[in-house]
Amino acid sequence: MALTGRFVALVALGAVPIVLFGRTVPEALGVLGWWLGAVLALGLLDLALAASPRSVSLERDLPGRVRLGESAISRLALTNTGRRTLHGVVRDAWQPSAGAGNNRTPVTIPPGERRLVSLALTPFRRGERRALHVTVRSFGPLGLWARQATLDAPGRIRVLPPFASARHLPSRLTRLKELDGRTSLLVRGQGTEFDSLREYVRGDDVRSIDWRATARRNDVMVRTWRPERDRRVVIVIDTGRTSAARVDTEPRLDTAFEAALLLAALASRAGDRVDVVAWDRRVRGRVHGAQGAELLSRMVDAMALIEPELIEVDWAAVPGQVRALTSQRVLVVLLTSIDAAGATSGLLSVLPELTRRHTVLVASVTDPAVAEAVGERGNREAVYRAAAAERALLDTGRVSAAIRQLGADVVTGSPAALPPALADRYIALKAAGRL
Repeated sequence: MALTGRFVALVALGAVPIVLFGRTVPEALGVLGWWLGAVLALGLLDLALAASPRSVSLERDLPGRVRLGESAISRLALTNTGRRTLHGVVRDAWQPSAGAGNNRTPVTIPPGERRLVSLALTPFRRGERRALHVTVRSFGPLGLWARQATLDAPGRIRVLPPFASARHLPSRLTRLKELDGRTSLLVRGQGTEFDSLREYVRGDDVRSIDWRATARRNDVMVRTWRPERDRRVVIVIDTGRTSAARVDTEPRLDTAFEAALLLAALASRAGDRVDVVAWDRRVRGRVHGAQGAELLSRMVDAMALIEPELIEVDWAAVPGQVRALTSQRVLVVLLTSIDAAGATSGLLSVLPELTRRHTVLVASVTDPAVAEAVGERGNREAVYRAAAAERALLDTGRVSAAIRQLGADVVTGSPAALPPALADRYIALKAAGRL
């Protein structure tokens, strides 16, 4: 049962007859008792005439997925199985992070009829956003008292990473096409494979002449080459405690997801096979053996449910995770943090084992506020902040130098710059024949 504002106003209105007819204290008490009795009687009558909220049956209609930042429509069908018309309010109890906004909807449902309640959801966090209950409040004809019931109506929607870095994909695919020889001729070199034959033109390298084809065609034919395809890329995403830190407007882990999605989309279109592992002390998510559109679909599904764990990463087990995926020489991309030497000691200890067999690329997001603080020295506080920023940049530089000395490559950038920078480095490695 619930009381409405109309009932409270009606009780307060009792002050009028008390002032008019309550000349003495006993008379005032008598008027008050009479007024409260009348108001309570009206409330009970109103409650008895209200439709039962438990006579409402519920059905949900929800999309399975939505990208972070986009909106989805949640539809709730309410059927009145009772004998009275239900005048009330329906509250769809979604989690706050589902972005339901004003989730209270007035409804009027005659007996035996159905009404559809639509609610726009704009989630602002990844993962599974859930609704467990729906509260139905049924008012009587006077609107004084209401009957209320909370009904089970479970529903959930999976919020996927936004993949905002997809806007960088067309320009990188164009560069891959040029690299692949579709718009420019490639000559033979390390990391290339035979592509096709064509007629000789002046300026071609005579070492590319195919003499057997020349004899068959009775014309000089040359071979063209392209970067090797069907290579392997293994992306290892650090989900440990450092991935929980927020840089700019998002956690490090979300930036790592953006970079991994862009790299996977690019490598897949280049004909390479991509495997992804989210790791701290155990596997939080794994995508293996998928290609094309299935690869990105499985990646965003796995990433949607992964949250940072406040534990240190077991880097010693990472080479074993790579070996479990493939025994070939691969490009291993480690998406982690390299801000402080102490926090990266585990990473540095396993790099020699990885670089001995694989090409290793370490990608880390940097805080743009640190670079901005270096140049701000207007007062004492700004000078101290600039000194701390300089120290942080020096630490990052020392760790980057140590990683390069161990045979790996390093890519750093702000949350917006890291995904395209990682994609550019992949294209550069492919062009150099290092994959």
